[in-house]
Amino acid sequence: MENSTAGKWDSLPVKLDDNITQTLDELKFTHMTPVQAACIPLFMSNKDVAAEAVTGSGKTLAFVIPILEILRKREEQLKKLQIGALIITPTRELALQISEVMGRFLQRYPQFRQILLVGGSNPIDDVERFKSQGANIIVATPGRLEDMFRRKADGLDLASCVKTLDVLVLDEADRLLGMGFEASLNTILGYLPKQRRTGLFSATQTQELEKLVRAGLRNPVRIAVKEKGVAASNSQKTPARLSNYYTMCRAEEKFNTLVAFLRQHKNEKQLVFFSTCACVEYFGKALEVLIKKVTILCIHGKMDKKDKRSKIFSEFRELKSGILVCTDVMARGIDIPDVHWVLQYDPPSNASSFVHRCGRTARIGNHGNALVFLLPMEETYVNFLSINQKCPLQKLPRIKDVVDVLPKIKALALSDRAIFEKGMRAFVSYFQAYAKHECSLIFRIKDLDFATLAKGFALLRMPKMPELWGKSFPDFQEEAVDTDTIRFKDKQREKQRQKKLAELKEKPAMPKKSFIKNKSWSKQNNKKERRKKNAAKRKRAEGSDIEDEDMAELRSDTRLLKKLKKGKISTEDFDNQMSGRRDS
Repeated sequence: MENSTAGKWDSLPVKLDDNITQTLDELKFTHMTPVQAACIPLFMSNKDVAAEAVTGSGKTLAFVIPILEILRKREEQLKKLQIGALIITPTRELALQISEVMGRFLQRYPQFRQILLVGGSNPIDDVERFKSQGANIIVATPGRLEDMFRRKADGLDLASCVKTLDVLVLDEADRLLGMGFEASLNTILGYLPKQRRTGLFSATQTQELEKLVRAGLRNPVRIAVKEKGVAASNSQKTPARLSNYYTMCRAEEKFNTLVAFLRQHKNEKQLVFFSTCACVEYFGKALEVLIKKVTILCIHGKMDKKDKRSKIFSEFRELKSGILVCTDVMARGIDIPDVHWVLQYDPPSNASSFVHRCGRTARIGNHGNALVFLLPMEETYVNFLSINQKCPLQKLPRIKDVVDVLPKIKALALSDRAIFEKGMRAFVSYFQAYAKHECSLIFRIKDLDFATLAKGFALLRMPKMPELWGKSFPDFQEEAVDTDTIRFKDKQREKQRQKKLAELKEKPAMPKKSFIKNKSWSKQNNKKERRKKNAAKRKRAEGSDIEDEDMAELRSDTRLLKKLKKGKISTEDFDNQMSGRRDS
């Protein structure tokens, strides 16, 4: 396949309604993409479809148009609360995007209404909105949709409303499963009628997706749209017009290099991916200060305000130039116009996400660029991507005019405790994400240099984390400042902090306790201990045959163990009491 054209819309073997073709003209979609040319006639001729096509190939129109044609041609027109089509997608941003595309077409079809059901809003409001306004098309995320099916007590019987369902679409179907929505999907599918058209759309096929195909589709037509001129066995997974680069830089120079690159591309639209929400918060705030006269927005999955993500997403889509600092919440299916560069500051935890991140640019036949920043010890990742993901990378020429901006970030941290705390959290979260990397043979946490990384994060001191206990870092020079004296710029937050500090001072000094040294976060789960506890619970529930005296001793030992864990007794006291019991 080429990302350019697959013929004009009037070349389809089925005739589209005039309202649809007029809307396509308004949206300036003059030509079909191959996935649209393949899927639309099949869907409209009552076939189930399982479509795989590279990201940015125009999959949304491949199911929006058939949905409208199928609903338009129904013998019995849908009533206010009858659902004819259901579109399920993994993220709010993608759901909003699909809803906007559908809305443009529905302007010419006043007989149909749609409703958007996503997390981040009050579910009761969604219930009332559906009951009062009605809907024939639902665009939803799995969690919220599953919740709506269970809202009978609030006067909503969605199970009855979907009895008229004609079309079910699972968009980004592989990610729906990868994000842990399998249980929710199974629940939702249980409410839906078997006689329906079903479409699965995805950029990649997985074993889990294959199970879903067998469970939810009846003799589906499989469509795999490949790049033209590339052998099927060696098909490139990224768009043909994407230029994919990598650059190598030391940990303490990595952020300096990013800032230099962004300053040199101020007039372009760029996405910058980080591995964690905490890193987005910290480095996003730093970029706002360091890069002048550029709109910089941040988005991640743990934003506190319910509608903040949607507002930021909509704002960035409208920008002609700017920077969006984000996590993988923006990696799949999102269509942002005219993205010039996708920058991967941190490689993603799994290789397929690398491809999907790149796919935010070079969409629908346009040109685009992607760049990943790698540490010297991570260079073999380039070969891995070429072999495993059919995603070849070329080395970017050395970025010029790199200056040291880290002292400025340190100055920010010294002037505002909020920045200081964000940096500490970002550093810890980075290690946690690194330890979970799918390619653990390449991304080895034991190879990381803590001191140089701390320099790259512009930290004032090393954080107190289990992985660093007992280690010294002569190459890292802490700032000569008592970090407890750093104040919040936000006067209210600082007032609350001072109040807590005063309360702690007023408390009487507690005798020094003997604590057991905690293990690092990655080794905290003691499976053996949990199994023992679960076994004891099962025995009690089933009527254990342990003698009363033994049970009393077991309870006493448990209480003693809890005291030890809480630091109420020392290890020596614990051993003495336990040995005394055994001697008796």
